[in-house]
Amino acid sequence: MLLNSKFSLITGLMVVAVVIASSLLITAGVPTGWHLAGSKPADYESGIDKQAQYNAHPSAYLKSKTEVIDGFGTLMQNFRADQYAGKRMRFTAFLKSEGVQDWAGLWMRVDKGKESVAFDNMQDRPIRGSNGWREYAVVLDVPQNATGIFFGVLLSGSGEVWMNSVKVEPVGSEVPTTGSGATQNRDHPINLDFEN
Repeated sequence: MLLNSKFSLITGLMVVAVVIASSLLITAGVPTGWHLAGSKPADYESGIDKQAQYNAHPSAYLKSKTEVIDGFGTLMQNFRADQYAGKRMRFTAFLKSEGVQDWAGLWMRVDKGKESVAFDNMQDRPIRGSNGWREYAVVLDVPQNATGIFFGVLLSGSGEVWMNSVKVEPVGSEVPTTGSGATQNRDHPINLDFEN
């Protein structure tokens, strides 16, 4: 009887340890500094996936909660444009996808007040289906009078996409733009390595 009690206690502790370890692999909740938005943000979830590493860093993920979604979700952030006025900005990240039914992609938008003055969401070069890690980029010009820069990864419909090795940086005019003219205001982007 005592042996069975000890065995049950050890088995119970092992189950608890497995549950705790599993919950640490994927940290639920939107990564610090980022937020969920889109036409149907409630149909998506986001968090940190420590198993889906690239370059020895954990990844952020954006995943549909249901099989059919008529809309999109995005994991994004924004910051003030004043330090980058008159510059060309490049947003790059490594993405991988699984079961993307409609399409996914990086996106960036530059605003002047309430008006969008530059935009690209990769809809003309979409990510579909299941793909391994690959680097993608969006490049836009920031006009002198721009007020905000918004960027992130979007997922239209169902599936899952992971993002890693994020950079938002000024580049020279030799780098071609990719887009068309078209909450908090930070001075710069934050938590690009998803470590916080």
